[in-house]
Parts: sequence; C-alpha cells; structure tokens
Amino acid sequence: MVNEKAEVIKKFRTADNDTGSAFVQVALFTRRINNLTRHLQGFKKDYSSRLGLLKIISKRRKLLNYLAKNDRQGCKNLMEMLDIRK
Repeated sequence: MVNEKAEVIKKFRTADNDTGSAFVQVALFTRRINNLTRHLQGFKKDYSSRLGLLKIISKRRKLLNYLAKNDRQGCKNLMEMLDIRK
C-alpha cells in the first residue's frame, strides 16, 4: 500500500520533493476511488464506505476544477493519464 502510494507520487510529481501538488493529490484520490469502487462491488450495503467515496470524488472534482482554471493543458493530460472523464 505504501509502495503503491510512493509510486503514484513519483509518477505525478512536478519536483523532486513534491508530494502535495494538485496533480499528485488528484492521482492519489483516483487510486483511492478505484480501491473503494472495487470494495463496494463486493459489499453493496457498506454505506459508510459509499459516503467516504462520494466525499473523495467531490474533493477530486474540486481539484480538477482548480486545475482546469489554472493549467488547462496539464489538467487534460492528467485526465487522459488517469482515464478520468469530465
């Protein structure tokens, strides 16, 4: 789990010590969303996890809106790399 997170950070960072840029955060949220989606397919009545998933999706959407305003091309590239639809 920690190794996967480190790999995501390494792939999407913009500088050597970058761990919190919007690009990295969106990538980490996407990883968590994919994990929770897989979990919820097996446990359909896990409503607390579903609520957590919706909160993470909302945070990711806000970050993507921020990126779309400030770095449109970077946002498009990130969405293509992570296979996110708008």
